[in-house]
Amino acid sequence: MHRKKISNHYACSRQLSAPESAKLMAGDSSRPVMTRLTLTRPDDWHLHVRDGAILKAVLPDTARQFARAIIMPNLKPPVATVSQALAYRERILAALPPDSDFEPLMTLYLTEQTTVADIHQAADNEYIHAVKYYPAGATTNAASGVADIRRVFDVLGAMQERQLPLLMHGEVTDPAIDIFDREAEFIKRELSMLIERFPELPMVLEHITTAEAVEFVAQGPDTLAATITAHHLLLNRNALFEGGLRPHHYCLPILKRERNRESLVQAATGGNRKFFLGTDSAPHPKDAKESDCGCAGIYTALHALALYAEVFEDANALDRLEGFASHHGPDFYQLPRNSSTITLEKVAETIPGEVDFGGQAGVPLRAGGQTRWRIISPGS
Repeated sequence: MHRKKISNHYACSRQLSAPESAKLMAGDSSRPVMTRLTLTRPDDWHLHVRDGAILKAVLPDTARQFARAIIMPNLKPPVATVSQALAYRERILAALPPDSDFEPLMTLYLTEQTTVADIHQAADNEYIHAVKYYPAGATTNAASGVADIRRVFDVLGAMQERQLPLLMHGEVTDPAIDIFDREAEFIKRELSMLIERFPELPMVLEHITTAEAVEFVAQGPDTLAATITAHHLLLNRNALFEGGLRPHHYCLPILKRERNRESLVQAATGGNRKFFLGTDSAPHPKDAKESDCGCAGIYTALHALALYAEVFEDANALDRLEGFASHHGPDFYQLPRNSSTITLEKVAETIPGEVDFGGQAGVPLRAGGQTRWRIISPGS
């Protein structure tokens, strides 16, 4: 498949305008209160849907809100070949509700056994959109990841030639490095070197969590972008210990200091086209999260778009939500923007305390609480 090189120019995101019926009441008349919001249907550029019964249970939550999603390949065994990715894609399509037009965008798991031929085969396939780099042992099901990125330089060279994006879990796994510093250290040790050695390779630093990552991406080349999750925008590391240990707030990369959260909010809401939506929604059964060795991951797919809307509302930037959620991602991936729309209204909606993960209980973010926004018109 022919892939265009990442351009230095992206199409500008249009400014949202609320209908007159949504311009109301008191407050600053120069910034009317917005109570209804219609967006180009968004995409999720970082998503875990697992497999089997869990896949069938959680996938409708994403398909209700998003037109497309980059699907993470960290299954057991990992999705490391084109044939495995295509088989996984078929299982995802089979798990969708009958009337859904959701499109899974497949990725390959980079291993030290990945070959240049694998990359050319992936780039020739219309359903494969990226390759995911997990440093070995960095996160859930990352045991098959790459222990030394230099061992796959030939593969990265082929990816650069074919303009197949590299998606990075940006943390070092050196046990001598504090867990709160692993993203910043990854940028120093690996990302800087990769950009210098492969200057035309499209790269996405996924689920960024630090002010250092925001600054590096913002000042980096146009071949570099980043995804930001709802939970890293909403929570700082205090959320791990509110009234006791909170296993359902444990994720990787781990939540960081408040100054980092504030930097992420500025990046997401500031209109910079290098930052876009990626939920990193990760379903783990309640028992696995609350065990003596709990899993890392937060399930946000149930109310993802409403959670992002809260962040943008608090930043007085609802007019920039569409760019972040619906435009910047497809522009970076050289894909068309969606033609359908989705509408939210500012009405509180209760989040259930538990959800079904294919016969097992799961706990979504803000379980038992409320969102300020709800979807009233799915993509159409």
